[in-house]
Amino acid sequence: MKSFGFLVLAIIGLGLGGFWLLRPMLVATQVVSPTLPPSGKPTSAQSNAPSLEYHTVDLKHSLAHVLIVPSSSAVEVIPAIADTLQPLGQFAQQQGAIAAINAGFFDPANQKTTSYVVVQARVVADPSQNERLTQNPKLAPYLAQILNRSEWRRYRCGSIIQYAITLHQAPVAAGCQLLDAVGGGPQLLPELTAEAEGFFKTVQGTVVRDAIGMNQANARTAVGLTADGSLVWVMVAQKAGAPSGGGLSLPELASFLKQFGVTQALNLDGGSSSSFFFKGKTSYGKRDETGNPVQRPLKSILLVRQLPVPTH
Repeated sequence: MKSFGFLVLAIIGLGLGGFWLLRPMLVATQVVSPTLPPSGKPTSAQSNAPSLEYHTVDLKHSLAHVLIVPSSSAVEVIPAIADTLQPLGQFAQQQGAIAAINAGFFDPANQKTTSYVVVQARVVADPSQNERLTQNPKLAPYLAQILNRSEWRRYRCGSIIQYAITLHQAPVAAGCQLLDAVGGGPQLLPELTAEAEGFFKTVQGTVVRDAIGMNQANARTAVGLTADGSLVWVMVAQKAGAPSGGGLSLPELASFLKQFGVTQALNLDGGSSSSFFFKGKTSYGKRDETGNPVQRPLKSILLVRQLPVPTH
């Protein structure tokens, strides 16, 4: 992975109306090494494993929380799902997580998922079983796209764990077993797939559907992959008092992720769901009209957890 100190001086120009919308400045960085086993001595895998990197990046109207998980870190990255909606911090601590972010979409009215979730090779959340989704006449023209939106996957390929971002109905990679998956969408990189996944539609240049506020600033959450297989998590939080609430649009979020070497990226649930947990502290993405953070309980999360130490 590249050094990210360049962010102190970097400026990302997204010329909308002639203004620089993203002016990143590295505010703080923490490095987390794998936890030592009871003996107090690292195992050979731990001693060679790169550490997690946590950065906060100050943008013009938002603050980005960034976690980099090197491909060979001595941790596991997995999804988890709740029977009843739970706040991120509570959910993450129950799972013994070092870090966690909100993940798939869900319907707060009936607490049912609108994204697929797979845990330990078993489908534990199926949007086709959500009647408020499948029986909504307004969504009928988009239902096939909704049920085939993109997802983050974790594979076991021989003895190696690999990650992928692909459509739900895409076949499992040859020679690999699908262990876990969590849906989101649209893909942000290598290209934005909002229209192909039923989030956005125009007719003769007029927007007739925009289910995600694609070009509007908002709190956002995303997961990305770099060329070397490392993971990059981003949660963009609004700043109190920022014009129009602050945050990023999806095109801006894609441009921001590129600064960390991300080549593939998936948008996750955003807005009031956007939240980020790290080392016991939870940060929330959305702010209400009074400037206070919105703490929305969640259906699914992605988490980083220490790998169990082998016993002999």
